[in-house]
Amino acid sequence: MDLSGIRLVGINAENGQKLLLTLAIIAVVIILRKALIELSSMVLRGTHNEKTRFWTRQAVSLFTTIALILSLLSIWFDDPTRLATALGLVTAGLAFALQQVVTAIAGYFVILRGSNFSVGDRITMGGVRGDVVALGFIQTTIMEMGQPPTVQNADPPMWVRSRQYTGRVVTVSNARIFDEPVYNYTRDFPYLWEEITLPISYTDDRKRAEEILLETAQRHTVEISEMSQESLDAMRQRYFVQST
Repeated sequence: MDLSGIRLVGINAENGQKLLLTLAIIAVVIILRKALIELSSMVLRGTHNEKTRFWTRQAVSLFTTIALILSLLSIWFDDPTRLATALGLVTAGLAFALQQVVTAIAGYFVILRGSNFSVGDRITMGGVRGDVVALGFIQTTIMEMGQPPTVQNADPPMWVRSRQYTGRVVTVSNARIFDEPVYNYTRDFPYLWEEITLPISYTDDRKRAEEILLETAQRHTVEISEMSQESLDAMRQRYFVQST
């Protein structure tokens, strides 16, 4: 194609048609994605399960993204030989230039396949402790919670010492699951062992104090103990957990 006597390399009628078709497919996929999300919201409007609505939106996004990629590949690389060569070059370039992004996307699929955590779980990931409110292809969004000063390692430091929301929404790269452990407080065993320190002087009746504490604990935790035992039995069926 010539423009004012200048020949534009790679621009011809065939590529122009492919470009128009590409723009049309992108527009159709965007409209289809919005329509499917709206339809799923209408269908699931009566349910109170937030996780179902979230994962439905995730499935729609993943499906439309794959459909868009396959459509664009079929338009621009109709020759299998050219497609294989282009994919090899693009893959090598992306692996070198976007290492963190590729690792984060791989972490996303590892999270889904390995059941590390899900939306609504309380976790510690990348030094951030809180509830998972969103899980994307690259980042995990956490509603941050406060921590005692002895275990705080956030930068900037937290000002909330109790276990309540700080008001900050933190995004953590999914690639962190390959570098650091992920602590899940709710998925497999939704209970925590807690220690309460009560100072007793040397002149007090320590045996009587122990009896009072045990009696009070048993009176207020009978139902919780039964519930935790059921969760512990279910955990033993999945993991090698011994009684202590």
